[in-house]
Amino acid sequence: MEEQYWQYGPKWPKHARKSLEYPKEPLFAMLDRAAETSGDLPYTVFMGTSRTFSQVREDANKIADFLVKRGIRAGDRIAIFLPNVPHYPPVFFGALKAGTKVVTCNPMYKAPELNYQLTDTGAVAVFVLDHPTFTPTCYEAIRDTKIETVVVCSVKAFLPKIKARIGGLLGRVPKSPFYEEDKTFFYEEVLATHEPNAPDIRIDPEDTAILIYTGGTTGTPKGAELMHTNLISNVLQIAEWVYLKEEDVDVSGGVRYGEEVFVGALPWYHSYGLTLTMLMSTWYAGKLVCIPDPRAGKPPLTDLLKELEREKGTVLNCVPALYAGIVNHPNASRYDLRSVKICSSGAAPLPPELAKSFEAVTGALLFEGYGLTETSPVTHINPTSRCDRKFGSIGIPISDTICKIVDVETGTKEMPIGETGEIAVHGPQVMKGYYGKPEETAAVMRDFGGKRFFLTGDIGHMDEFGYTYISDRKKDIVNVGGLKAYPREIEDILFEHPKVAIAAVIGLPRKDYPTNEYVKAYIVLKEGQTATEEEFIEWCRERMAGYKRPKEVAIVESLPMSQVGKVLRRVLREEEIEKRRNK
Repeated sequence: MEEQYWQYGPKWPKHARKSLEYPKEPLFAMLDRAAETSGDLPYTVFMGTSRTFSQVREDANKIADFLVKRGIRAGDRIAIFLPNVPHYPPVFFGALKAGTKVVTCNPMYKAPELNYQLTDTGAVAVFVLDHPTFTPTCYEAIRDTKIETVVVCSVKAFLPKIKARIGGLLGRVPKSPFYEEDKTFFYEEVLATHEPNAPDIRIDPEDTAILIYTGGTTGTPKGAELMHTNLISNVLQIAEWVYLKEEDVDVSGGVRYGEEVFVGALPWYHSYGLTLTMLMSTWYAGKLVCIPDPRAGKPPLTDLLKELEREKGTVLNCVPALYAGIVNHPNASRYDLRSVKICSSGAAPLPPELAKSFEAVTGALLFEGYGLTETSPVTHINPTSRCDRKFGSIGIPISDTICKIVDVETGTKEMPIGETGEIAVHGPQVMKGYYGKPEETAAVMRDFGGKRFFLTGDIGHMDEFGYTYISDRKKDIVNVGGLKAYPREIEDILFEHPKVAIAAVIGLPRKDYPTNEYVKAYIVLKEGQTATEEEFIEWCRERMAGYKRPKEVAIVESLPMSQVGKVLRRVLREEEIEKRRNK
């Protein structure tokens, strides 16, 4: 790749190569390699019980053998409807070894949502957690689909023996109230009755490995097709970028092979958690701590803090809402979190004050990055040093990644440095396209100089060093009398208020002039704080221009969030408009 201006600028990390070589191999090769070189190291850890790399590879091979003997063919789609439990890696890699495409599904989905994904992909099998809610939801969702195989996965086999025995006697181990016998198989029986011999199926690295559903720029669910090479490339790009300095934390160097402890706080059905935690831990033979629900415990997030301390987690990839939860946890000071070193933030804007507060609690280095499901996901990362990272910026395009700012209207005209437009990216991590949706794929792809660029739907600009700044999502910009107010900018300012735990901003149409909008802010207060709406409006008066200032403020107990911690502004807007209709 030809050099870009930011790559020879003073802020490009000295250790990072501008272009890399990527192995032409299937995604599951990273598990096989870790098992061959570090087979006795612990891989998955769940409630204190671990499985080694060799054991997980053996389980993956048995799952592949099972799928092939069930008559499932290469190219078929296999759905995973699981939280972050130790079954996930062997099921994921086993399905790939069978030559199938993996469909990752949000385990919190209701039956109609899951049914949509199963129908849209034509999935033929699904792996589901043995659970009073998840399993019945799965059975309801597979009606009128091609699903003929349901593999039910119990956590009992992964619990310490005493807990499994007592839990079984007291009914505390999650269990479905019923099973549909004609289609149901049990994970433990699959492993007990199949050989650890993966089929000899040729996998083209350019084949689709996984389908991850995203709303993209339109909000309509679409399956992003990520190839084996997309995901391998992104793992290597991230690894190349991360390098710690001793003056920032008490270790120096990059990601350490066989030594890191990756804490699975983000869901693996989502590209952020999958690539930066599950796949990175596999590539580096690191311990992978399974956290089914990071908000579990009393108070919320207590279980996550316990696991961070017990397993001495070193790598934590989170969203701002989780970092805020750790900082504001009433008992955070009771836990030893000093093992945590490498922390990334993405999926939502990272308020600078939150980053500083988290580092004060842990001593870790927290840096913001950027990406999308369609890009595997990472395209930008801040330099991983305190002196070169820039709060408020998503960072610099990583190795082999080109970023352009293009006009918002057509996405065909490149904008000069410093001017605002839509962010477009090119690189080996960019998806093949949306599954079965060629028109939607064409709508988000543009050609510049013979290279294929993805239009992200995010609005921003780049500076003279390559640092990229997001103003907001194209669809979230608030039009105030022809002036553009960016929710992210307003939220960052609100977060500076000492009483604010988290804030969200939306635009609402004026009743007397529907094409014109005003800003409304929703604020969750820190524990023990009290405030009035007028207090925040007055506070904003001194800190932002009139068109940006919230006209209305609502103090709320919580905000609607996605499973990965993004505030759902769309839901806030829909709820507000519905209230108006009912008045």
